[in-house]
Amino acid sequence: MPKITVDNRGIEFKPGQTIIQAAKDAGIEIPHFCWHPGMSVSGNCRICLVEIEKMPKLAIACSTPATEGMIVHTKSEKTIHAQNAVMEFLLINHPLDCPICDEAGECKLQDYAYKYSVGISRFDETKNEKDKRVSLGPNVLFDQERCISCSRCIRFCEEIAKDPELTFVQRGDHVTIETFPGEELDNPYSMNVIEICPVGALTSKHFRFRSRVWDMSFTDTVCPGCARGCNSIMGVRNNEILRIEPRENLNVNDYWLCDWGRLNTIDHINDESYRYKSPMIKYESDSMEKDDLIEVNWDEALSKSASILKDLNPDEVMFAASPYSTLEDNYALKKFAQTVFGRTDLFYIPNIDESFGDDLFKRSDKTPNANGLKLLGISAFTKETLDRLSSGKIRAVLILNDDLVRLPGSDSILNNSGISIQMISGRNSHSSTAGVILPLSTYAEINGTFVNFANRIQRIRPAVATLDQERLLGEFSMSRLDKFGAHNDRWTHGMKYNSRPGWKIIKLIAKAMGHEFAFENSEEIFEELCSTIPELNGYDYEVVGKQGIVAGEKIRAEV
Repeated sequence: MPKITVDNRGIEFKPGQTIIQAAKDAGIEIPHFCWHPGMSVSGNCRICLVEIEKMPKLAIACSTPATEGMIVHTKSEKTIHAQNAVMEFLLINHPLDCPICDEAGECKLQDYAYKYSVGISRFDETKNEKDKRVSLGPNVLFDQERCISCSRCIRFCEEIAKDPELTFVQRGDHVTIETFPGEELDNPYSMNVIEICPVGALTSKHFRFRSRVWDMSFTDTVCPGCARGCNSIMGVRNNEILRIEPRENLNVNDYWLCDWGRLNTIDHINDESYRYKSPMIKYESDSMEKDDLIEVNWDEALSKSASILKDLNPDEVMFAASPYSTLEDNYALKKFAQTVFGRTDLFYIPNIDESFGDDLFKRSDKTPNANGLKLLGISAFTKETLDRLSSGKIRAVLILNDDLVRLPGSDSILNNSGISIQMISGRNSHSSTAGVILPLSTYAEINGTFVNFANRIQRIRPAVATLDQERLLGEFSMSRLDKFGAHNDRWTHGMKYNSRPGWKIIKLIAKAMGHEFAFENSEEIFEELCSTIPELNGYDYEVVGKQGIVAGEKIRAEV
């Protein structure tokens, strides 16, 4: 491969790469504001100026192609002087409001002001004042004073979202960004402009002023909103999810995340009115209504579940797997059905919404793990499934994280299916008819794997603690408050639900019925199921890594 020299270090580059791209791949930072690897080059911020030997003047690294033998200096006297001048220019009218800015702690302008600025302004005049709270759309608020006119947000709407809603208006130091007349910034990916904004000009209406970033923990996970499985980062404070942001994965979602995945996949996790706080059992007596569910402890609920299932013949029980649950949970359910009842005819309910999918990243399949069920040999429901459920011969249905109301003809099914044992996180249309409710931990509270539409296996990790899974060093990403907070601090009192992972619930029911499952955690389950599926032989969590791996590939992923 061809080479260039950057700060006396020889690095290889790919044909067609610019200096900044080659340097980035080699782990060398060249400061930048307007450049973004996923969009076109605008070259208007000028902070990426570098000195190239045998060139008469400084060049911007973002648009200058790398050529064989090129010698580049990013820390020469000329370069440092230019960087200081650019920073001084950018800070002329920029407000000194870092203490109240949501971007503080993750702001490029803030970082570069310390790293590349002399720290003294020669500007004595009154700063140009602009509007600080401009609503651009339902999710994004704009502070005009903080904007440095990098044009990232404009280019994103034009090039990625394919919906040109933003533009520059005015001239000189009066220049600002506005939506086109009659338009709003409301495309399905509008909130991506918040992350790509290098300063605090664009902020989230949902996250604004809720927390300092250094008081939060950040966990790499996967969005469960559709079969794409976009890589994301979950921000948590006081055991509450405050925001979801995209995580770079060029094999899945590039650098982006849709607004629906950010806002709707966590609502139910934080909603106390939705979540079950304890196991529930239906008792029928003269003093109680038929549909009354009462709270019980886990031992009583598991014992009740086991007693219901013990009295049944294999042809009197059915098992509903879930495309919303992990490979590990579904494998445990499959193993339970085979080991205890000798049944292999598990089924799941697809969720296909053609109006939801688009040409960018959103998929019509609104479940994260339908392909994982296919790997496990679990099929979608059929007419035979529906006939059997509605026959009146089924006395119990063990349901993993789904709602039978989604089945065609659900009314007749629910009237005839007898007792259901439901492992669910919160209330649904069918939960009031259950005989037993076993609170299930959500995707934000467990370890596990999903398989996306392209058969890429990807990991989720716990970001929120439960009573069953405490926030411990090594198990969780830890914030400053997690590490140093005391029991009498108010930020240590966040809600912790009395829920458990699906595989653990199934294991305990099996144990109550006299069957011992050897696995002790999700990693052991994953290794066991991988040994039974030829495409996954030899895989483990380390192989899956941070970027995931396609089923059948034997290349070790980045760890």
